[in-house]
Amino acid sequence: MPEALCRVEVLKPGAFSTLQDLGRRGLQHLGVSVSGVMDEVAHRLANAAVGNPHSMATLEITLLGPVLRFSSRAVLACCGADLSPSIDGKALPQGRAFSVPAGATLRFGARRAGVRAYLAVRGGFAVQAVLGSVSTQARAGLGGHAGRPLATGDVLELAAPDGSAPRRGARALRAQQALLDAMADPGPMRVLLGSEWPQFTPASQARWLGDPWRIGAQSDRMGYRLEGPALERQVRADMLSETVTFGTVQVPPDGHPIVLMADRQSTGGYPRIGQVASVDLPRLAQRAPGETLRFAAIDVDSAQHLLLARARLFAELSPRSSSGPSSGTSTGPSSGTTSASPPIRRPTRPEPT
Repeated sequence: MPEALCRVEVLKPGAFSTLQDLGRRGLQHLGVSVSGVMDEVAHRLANAAVGNPHSMATLEITLLGPVLRFSSRAVLACCGADLSPSIDGKALPQGRAFSVPAGATLRFGARRAGVRAYLAVRGGFAVQAVLGSVSTQARAGLGGHAGRPLATGDVLELAAPDGSAPRRGARALRAQQALLDAMADPGPMRVLLGSEWPQFTPASQARWLGDPWRIGAQSDRMGYRLEGPALERQVRADMLSETVTFGTVQVPPDGHPIVLMADRQSTGGYPRIGQVASVDLPRLAQRAPGETLRFAAIDVDSAQHLLLARARLFAELSPRSSSGPSSGTSTGPSSGTTSASPPIRRPTRPEPT
């Protein structure tokens, strides 16, 4: 655990604010959920903006943001959902690193777009890893801050930053913009056909790929329940529990699909009609209950091509001269909120119909 330097006091916790990294991998065979960030793109963008490694934890903020007070100067960035962040009344644009003075208060306001925002702080949060990750799994009480979402009166410790946030070059900024453009794609969520796809009736297969689906109110980090016509199986044989992953679409006996998300279980016994392509999981994570979406089938080769293209953009986000937060230029004086990087145009996604 890094040495603590700065404290962040939680004046208000927000609706559901948890520390998350890229997840607790390699333990599903023991029944341990991966957890981790819901929107990997926003998480990586926030870390890149302040010069952190992509594996460093960010604060995942859902819908209603917290109020946080910094005890000393810090460099931070907020990416993902636009929840109107501000420092001492001054708005913070998305995707930029800012130096904030000691005693500054970070607030969030009205939700303008998206569901989950990611706050990265230069040097990271000083949190002890549990089973190789600091990700919060609230149901199991694992990781994060006391294994739960933030609460009023909590104090988060920040690690000592190694240097200052980098001034990123044109290549990194182009990669950031390309990732934001992909996130703003209003098209359908791309899916691979699931192992039990042949068990569903032709009419249900057509409805799954042709009809709009509404995200139900009972949707969270574990899964998104979809509302629409019930899907029927023509083969109703019992199933043994099988491996599931982020984006697996299961269909329980009531016929209404569930898309498994970051806090999913490790196995499931419902038929799998599809698997959301990994590149579209961040887009799905930014959709709110009540919004509608559609699905379109792609093959494995296409899904892999999309994933490799995104991996190349991820690789271009950080300075090539350093894999960690040791390189870069000053973010400016500590007497106020100071921009450390040029503004990035954030596309707007049309409201769902």
